[in-house]
Amino acid sequence: MNTDKTFLLNIASPERAIYSGPAHMVSVLSVNGELGILPRHSPLLADLLPGEVRISTADGTEEYVYISGGYIEVLPHVVTILADTALRGEDVDEAAALEAKKRAERTIRTSPLYSDRDQAQLELIKALAQLKALEHARRGKKRGM
Repeated sequence: MNTDKTFLLNIASPERAIYSGPAHMVSVLSVNGELGILPRHSPLLADLLPGEVRISTADGTEEYVYISGGYIEVLPHVVTILADTALRGEDVDEAAALEAKKRAERTIRTSPLYSDRDQAQLELIKALAQLKALEHARRGKKRGM
């Protein structure tokens, strides 16, 4: 692995390792905004929000992973993402994500309790991130990636 152009990326959840290999760039959503990590990035620790992880692999393709939140540790040649839940974009259950989206939208519209609406807002963000990762994964496959 040419460490001037790539770094080792590891993405894991308590259930399993999702990705481990060389990457040219990774983009994640942290509590302080979107982070784009390139080789030889300064060391960093950050909390991650639910969203899509975009990986530019060493061979020039892009991969997408949904995470429900977690942490990222960045070292100059190794980046580790520890996620609460992680799924490859193509592994997202579209029907379940759409149902979760509908349930969350209904709760946001109808619940008199702020706490229920706040929890539903988080569930809506997670469902939309899953659908986005699935859409990007499908789009990549159509282009023959």
